[in-house]
This record gives sequence, C-alpha cells and structure tokens, in this order.
Amino acid sequence: MNKTKISRITIIAILLICSVAAVAQRRNARYLEYIDRYAPLAIEQMKQHKIPASITLSQGLLESGAGYSQLARESNNHFGIKCGGSWNGRSVRHDDDAPQECFRAYRNPQDSYDDHSTFLKRGARYAFLFKLDITDYKGWARGLKQAGYATDPSYANRLITIIEDYELYKYDRKGALEQIRKHENDPVYQHQVYIANGLAYIIARDGDTFKSLSKEFDISSRKLVKYNDLQRDYTLTNGDIIYLKEKKKKASDQYTVYVVRDGDSMHSISQKFGIRLKNLYKLNVKDGEYVPEIGDMIWLR
Repeated sequence: MNKTKISRITIIAILLICSVAAVAQRRNARYLEYIDRYAPLAIEQMKQHKIPASITLSQGLLESGAGYSQLARESNNHFGIKCGGSWNGRSVRHDDDAPQECFRAYRNPQDSYDDHSTFLKRGARYAFLFKLDITDYKGWARGLKQAGYATDPSYANRLITIIEDYELYKYDRKGALEQIRKHENDPVYQHQVYIANGLAYIIARDGDTFKSLSKEFDISSRKLVKYNDLQRDYTLTNGDIIYLKEKKKKASDQYTVYVVRDGDSMHSISQKFGIRLKNLYKLNVKDGEYVPEIGDMIWLR
C-alpha cells in the first residue's frame, strides 16, 4: 500500500495504539521492587489459604502504594484493613472514607499478609470466592468488589490491570515459588532493566558513566556506545535510555508511525523505539542533516 494513501483515521488509530503501548513499556520501579520482595510471601499464603498470589500481590500493591503509603510505612498495614469489631490488636487513626478511621497496625509486613488471608477466610461475605479456581484472578477481583472489600467502583478493573501489566498471574501457577528460589542467586543490578522492541535497556541516572554501566552489566563500554549510536566522549545524563544490546532495523509490529513532539530528535526517537539511527533515517528517506520538526511523521518500520 502506498504510504501517502493511508487515511487520516488510520493514522490517528495508529498513534493512539502507539501512545498506549508506550506507557505499557515502562513499569513502575517501585511496583517491581515490591513484587520481588513480597511474591514469595504471597505464594506461601496461597499454599496455606487458597487465595491466588496474584490477588494478594495486586491488593498489596494497590492498597499500600507499593509499600510507600503512610499506613504501610508506619503501621505495616499493606491491605487497608480497618479495625472492625473483632480486632483486639494495635490500631492507628487515619483519614479514609471518613476522618480518623481506625485501621489495624502490625508488627511487620508478614503479620499483615497473615491477617489479610484470615480476614478473607473468616469473612462470610467472601466465602463464595474460595469456590473459584485458584487461577481465576478476574473472578476473584470482581468478587472482592462485589463483596464490598473496597468502595472504589473501578477496584476490580484496577486489580486486573495490575495483575496483567506485571504478569502476576504467573505466581498462581504450580511451582512458582520454586522458580523464584531458582533465580535467587541471579545477578542483582543497581538499575531496573526494561524491555522495548524485544531489547533490554536501562534508564541512566546522574553520575552514571559508560564505564560504570560496563562494570555493572559486564558489557564493554565500547559496545554500549555503539549500541546507542553515541560518541565515546558523550556524558550520560539522568533519563537517558541506554540499550544493552544492538538495536533493531525497525520498530516492533505495533509501531508504524510516530508524530514528532517538542524536544524530539531522530536520535531520541531511535532510542524510544529501539531502532538503529541509520535505519531510522533510511526508513524515512532522510540523511544525517535532517532535523525533525513538531508534527512531522516519522516512519518506524
């Protein structure tokens, strides 16, 4: 098909898809840290109480702000459970649906996880959930909302989105804990590793150098410079995308065209979509002197 014949509606649709997919490419580092830390605990709870680990993790992430909420930091309450008439333990006051409501406080996060499981198992309104298949995270999410766990009308959808965006459903499968333990001795990197166009990349921070990244990932600094279409004397800055493998000749299937925004350059676009800079120029029949302007359409494949 001739590129010039692509309809305006098609272009808009492509851009919307690109926009949504671009957001999904980057995962919240705090969420990833929380998952790494608490996935084994969620799996143990699943083994003991038959609550999907994906549900426990997604609720913990959502209710505690990935462990950064005031309740989680000061009271180890990861699930937003209020005192209720049967609670005899420690408590704290916190504004929620009403000012200064009573919330349960725990000695440590494990106590919070234990109590969350007990809370669901002993609650008559949640009994129907335990008849669902352990891998039916959608049924559990919708059931929790139906039973009144939270007042947020979008609660079920938010849990499902977290589970699917972070692939938490894999923790519901048999042998999940063994898989985690198998990788406990894998290298621990200082930088979170992300994926774009099937390639691993990191986000540079202030103070990073090609030498320090080379040491961390056991990749020569010369290769890092080459992979990212940079010069040896380039100084890394906070927010730079740095690929750990050579970029590809074109973007992944879901990306066809990109509309230039303020601050974009051909290099920044090539980094955003994991395309070799020379191939990006070639795809757009441009030479190295071309400077994109806001509104220009850049072909990605």
